[in-house]
Amino acid sequence: MDKLKQRSLLNALGTAAYVAIIATLLQNGERIFGEPNSMVAPIAFLLLFVMSASITGGLVLGKPILMYMDGQKKEAVQMFLYTLGWLALVTVILFAAALGFRN
Repeated sequence: MDKLKQRSLLNALGTAAYVAIIATLLQNGERIFGEPNSMVAPIAFLLLFVMSASITGGLVLGKPILMYMDGQKKEAVQMFLYTLGWLALVTVILFAAALGFRN
C-alpha cells in the first residue's frame, strides 16, 4: 500500500475512533456525569458539536489542504477521496455488523 493510501486509512480510522469515543460518551453521559443541568447541557452539546466538526474536519481535510497548497493538487484530491472511501467502507462494515447483531 502506498504512503497516500496508508495516510488516508490512518485519518479515516482516527475519525472513526473519535466518533466512537464521542458516541460512547453521549450514550453513557448521564451515568458518567449525572443528571444534566438544563442550562448547561445544550451549551455543552453545541460546543461538543463544533469541536467535533473541527477535529473530524482536520482529520479528513487537513493534510489534503496542506498538500493542495504545496502544489500537490492531484495527490491532495486523491488523498481526500481515499479518506472518504475508507470512511465509507468503515460505515458499511458497521452497518453490516449492526444488522448481523440484530438477527
